[in-house]
Order: sequence, then C-alpha cells, then structure tokens
Amino acid sequence: MAGSQRVLAVNAGSSSVKLSVVGAGDEAAGARELEAPDGALDVGALAGALSELGPCDAVGHRVVHGGERFREAVLIDAGVRAQLQALVELAPLHQPRSLAAIDAVCAQLPQVPAVACFDTAFHASMPAAASTYALPARWRERQGVRRYGFHGLSHAWVARRAPALLGREGDAALRIVSCHLGAGASLCAIADGRSLDTTMGFTPLEGLVMATRSGSVDPGLLLWLLEHTGMPERELGAALEHESGLQGLAGTPDMRVVLARADAGDEAAALALHVYLHRLRAAIAAMAAALGGVDALAFTGGVGERSAAVRAGAVEGLAFLGLAIDMSHNERAASGDTDVGRPEAAARTLVIAAREDLVIAGQTRAVLSGR
Repeated sequence: MAGSQRVLAVNAGSSSVKLSVVGAGDEAAGARELEAPDGALDVGALAGALSELGPCDAVGHRVVHGGERFREAVLIDAGVRAQLQALVELAPLHQPRSLAAIDAVCAQLPQVPAVACFDTAFHASMPAAASTYALPARWRERQGVRRYGFHGLSHAWVARRAPALLGREGDAALRIVSCHLGAGASLCAIADGRSLDTTMGFTPLEGLVMATRSGSVDPGLLLWLLEHTGMPERELGAALEHESGLQGLAGTPDMRVVLARADAGDEAAALALHVYLHRLRAAIAAMAAALGGVDALAFTGGVGERSAAVRAGAVEGLAFLGLAIDMSHNERAASGDTDVGRPEAAARTLVIAAREDLVIAGQTRAVLSGR
C-alpha cells in the first residue's frame, strides 16, 4: 500500500466515535465526531459522515486491548474479529465499543481493508520486571495476568514527536516521560522509542487518579469492602470506574471545574487537586527512575494539553529531576507543540498535541504494505 493513500482512523470512545481522514503527507484531510451512547452508532449519521469525508483506501481502528495475542497492528478478518471478541472480558467497558465501531464501519465500507491498532501493543516490549505482577505463577501462566498498559497509541506519538521537537531524532539515549492526561490518564517511560514502564496495568484502573477512576488503591481495602460490607462485585466495580477519581473527591469529573472551585476556596476541590497532583508527581518520579533520569517530560491529552495549572503543579517539586517551567510560556501554550521549560533547565518540558490518528494511519499502512 503506497504511503500516499488516504486512511480513515476510527477512535471509539466512551460516548462518541471520532473519525479522522489522514491524507497523502499525513495531513488532516477531514474529521467528524459522532455520538455513540453505550457504543451504539446511528447508521444514518455514520453513513452521512463517511460520505462527507470522502473515499478512503483503508481504515484503521483503535482497539483498547490486544491481550497477549496481538502485539502489533493486524488486518481484521473473521478470525481476528472473533479473537477480539474473546478479549472483551479483559476490557468490558472499552472493547465492546471498539468492536461496535469495527462492525458499523465495515458494514458501510465492506470492500475497504480494515486494520486493528492496539493501545496495549506499544507496551508489549516492556521488560519482565515492569510487566510482571508478584502473584502466584498459576495465575500468571493460566490466566495471562500481567501488566498490559494502555494509551499506547498516544504514547507512541510522543515517542515520535518529542525527539523531533528537541532535534534529537534517532537518539537512542533520549529519555522521555510521556504524560497522557485526560479523562483516563497514564504515564509511560520511553527510551529509544520503546516503552520501558507505564502506570496502567492489567486494566486501565491502575495508576493515576483520573476523572472517574480511582487509580491504584490497596487491594486489601477492596477485599475488606467485599467481606465486611457485603457490597456486590458489580457495585464495587462500578464505583471504582465511574464514581471515584475527581468525581469521588470533588463531585465532578471535569478538571476545569475542579480548578475553578479550588481557586474559589472549595475545600473538596482543593483536596481533589492536591491528591491528583501528589500522585502525578510521584508517578513521574517513578518513571524517571525506570529510565535512570529524564531528558524530557511531555504532556498530552485533553488535560495535559490545555491545563497550564496542572502542568505547573505537576512539575513543582521535581526540580531534582532537572525540570523547571517557564510560567509565562506555560500560560500561553494554548495549542500546538511547544517547549514550556525554562531555558536553563537541564530537562525539557513539552506540550504535544495528541495525534493518535497519525499513529493509526502509519500502522495501517505498514500492515497493508507488508512491513
């Protein structure tokens, strides 16, 4: 498949599906976002959007979980579709939405080849020390229990874009901590373009405090709740996924609201912000430890790109890693890719616009060209 062909990138989220056409020179050739409550796409709206976007030569789908089987992008056929279905139990909230988008788009474009691009694939090469849980061997061997990591398409873009911004393309020694901060949030330690560690694990619940997800909690606490309160497992799972994080601490999942309320003196919002930043700073330091230091800290995702206050709060206290933000530049960094670090700082602080669509397009072309 020639690199100049048009690729439709399909990104199924919790309540919408983003369609982006990537053209000849990786330029954005059109985009639409469709409502998809509970993953259900309106057939008429999808057909209209595809007609407006124009013809495409291939479709690349973001799929959250590839399990142990899929360590790189793959052409979707009936067998692959069945294997993706079998992975639903590993990501019951996300995988069905990806599958629904695959089915809906394939029904509209039956003659166009479709490729699955996995969020877990970028982390498949993590060393065993980072991917292994200290759990019984029978769990790890029979059930495939390991740390998979997520947001891999976003972290892969940072791995590609950050060296270009710094003028260090091809530099295997470059150490990057990638911060994808959005409704979901995770960090990744990147060296030589590869993931060495990440904060999410077997599920997207592990790691940072997020919009509605708890992040890491003591597993003993969860066992205690099950044993002593009689809480049903489904209720516990729903609370961890939908009622925790910023929502549980401040009563809202929206970081913009949390920041405004904290500035106005709201104690719950202030606590939510402090907890969020405390966990974030600690995790950045942990990723830097996995790398043996850090040359660049990159913020991406909705919160990472748009919240100067979160970026400043995260870097505060990390001077020992060589990080320091130029506060004026940080406040002006409203869009685009830029360096907001102080000129004299030993490590750079970057803001990078998320471009999962470009990673999806690149992986799709690679699969179809046999690379």
